[in-house]
Amino acid sequence: MKIVTIIGARPQFIKAATVSRQFRGVPDIHEILVHTGQHYDENMSEVFFRELEIPLPDFNLGVGSGTHAYQTGMMMIKIEEVLLREKPDFTLVYGDTNSTIAGSLSSVKLHIPVAHVEAGLRSFNRSMPEEINRIVTDRISDLLFAPTTTAIKNLENEGLAGNACFTGDVMYDSVLYYAASIRSNPEKFNTKGIPGLYLLATIHRAENTDNPENILNILEAFSRIDYPVIFPVHPRTRKVISSIADIPSNVHVINPVGYLEMLKLTMNAHKVITDSGGLQKEAYFLGKQCITIRNETEWVETLHDHWNILTGTLPGKILEAIHSNIPISPRKTEFGNGKAGAVILEKLHGRV
Repeated sequence: MKIVTIIGARPQFIKAATVSRQFRGVPDIHEILVHTGQHYDENMSEVFFRELEIPLPDFNLGVGSGTHAYQTGMMMIKIEEVLLREKPDFTLVYGDTNSTIAGSLSSVKLHIPVAHVEAGLRSFNRSMPEEINRIVTDRISDLLFAPTTTAIKNLENEGLAGNACFTGDVMYDSVLYYAASIRSNPEKFNTKGIPGLYLLATIHRAENTDNPENILNILEAFSRIDYPVIFPVHPRTRKVISSIADIPSNVHVINPVGYLEMLKLTMNAHKVITDSGGLQKEAYFLGKQCITIRNETEWVETLHDHWNILTGTLPGKILEAIHSNIPISPRKTEFGNGKAGAVILEKLHGRV
């Protein structure tokens, strides 16, 4: 059985690593890993692949940045060439990026079945490009691997239950796997110079980084926090911030860190502040309260008992959430049992 896996950004490689690890234990499965090059990431060196036990891509299409139409179109052209050459039994796509929709569309037009990991997620905000990518990919996929029961319900409501399967979340598999590695070798993943008590913050969504009012509100909230704030910032975002405001004295701006370093920072943080979908979940999996500076989330399961609090970017709401009590209720099991990769392997294997 030949599977072409199409991914385009570092988080997708980390998700795919969970499933690829399962594939490598089965003699009759051959996986072809295709990196579209949607996001150029300096951290994706050979060290990144080696430390996370991720196979190097078989194809790097090098598409790079551009408008949504240009990027998606160039990806489709180059993905089609790979698919015609490899003739896979299935195409496997992850999440909600332009790589996801390009891989799905290229495959269905060649009559190659598509399996979508993280199917059924909905923010119900169609101004988000990711929401359009999710909806269209689910409509044209043959297998829908839903990470939560809420995602299953969304697919049922859209008439897609026949293709849907609850797998649990591959990122839960990943966090369990790599957190155990960090705990067993704590000195390996360097967080020197990080204070003992801190909040961890990330901002990367265009709705915030491209909106000066939002940036100023977020920085004002940070300045009124009693704790140090550790703030890994991409150079582009740092440039935007420095052009409109001074960084508050309690905010420690650091360069972007690798996945394992970020996981360790999350494990040791007092609370997390973010607009990232992935970090919301990782905080939840690790028992850290998250303040999400958005008005909605795809991961509604994290909201129970205030494990995750939606604030938007108003300073008062952010501060109220930061000063709220840390939850003492147990986290629920909507994200599965940490064996999503094994379920995906079983379902794919049963289809060919």
